[in-house]
Amino acid sequence: MNPIVILKSVSFSYGGPTVLEDVDLAVEEGEFLGLVGPNGSGKSTLLKILLGLLEPSSGQAQVLGGTPAQARGSIGYVPQFAAFPHDFPISAGEVVLQGRLGNVRLFGGYRSEDREIARQALMETYVWDLKEQPIGSLSGGQLQRVLLARALATQPKLLILDEPTASIDPRAEEDIFDLLKKLKSRMTILVVSHDIGFISQYVTRIACLNRTLVCHTTSALTGEMIQQLYGSPVRMIRHTTR
Repeated sequence: MNPIVILKSVSFSYGGPTVLEDVDLAVEEGEFLGLVGPNGSGKSTLLKILLGLLEPSSGQAQVLGGTPAQARGSIGYVPQFAAFPHDFPISAGEVVLQGRLGNVRLFGGYRSEDREIARQALMETYVWDLKEQPIGSLSGGQLQRVLLARALATQPKLLILDEPTASIDPRAEEDIFDLLKKLKSRMTILVVSHDIGFISQYVTRIACLNRTLVCHTTSALTGEMIQQLYGSPVRMIRHTTR
């Protein structure tokens, strides 16, 4: 047992009501963890704590043996929506190369090693043929693959994805999760999603968050548990892969 993420009694408030309350979580090395919960349940806040962007109001957060801020260079992050103008004059390949910025020399720019790592990330995510394309010309699924490639270019030990398939079609969603399943062999993955039925085919555990957090194995999930989490009747829909 080698947990690389440890949260102990973590609580957080933005100055009003408590957003997270006594959250305990241990994520083992090589685990593929799904994080689910209704809107406003604290998922984004929890991710910001793991990324070192917020400090817990109380409790302790440890990532890769240190503080989240210390571990940031070993964390790959894929946002839900890319917060930039899609007409920004930058190619897909240049976006992926940005994943090497934390390793760039003060003088001299990118090294040949950085460009090779970016090339491998583009190949692994099947977007090498798009490297010269402006990001504004990419489909939703293509853009998410490029952002995943950028995260992989950091050579992360922990990969965090915030609803990476929220704005793409079901086939592209399946393709991305098939890729994540392969990546699990060399890194720990935490993915936020609303589609419990779909991600249950891929993840090893589900962490259910609604201010407090409870983890379940995927086989233990029931409709009653999901209804309690979301506070309203929810139907579980079975997904089958091709």
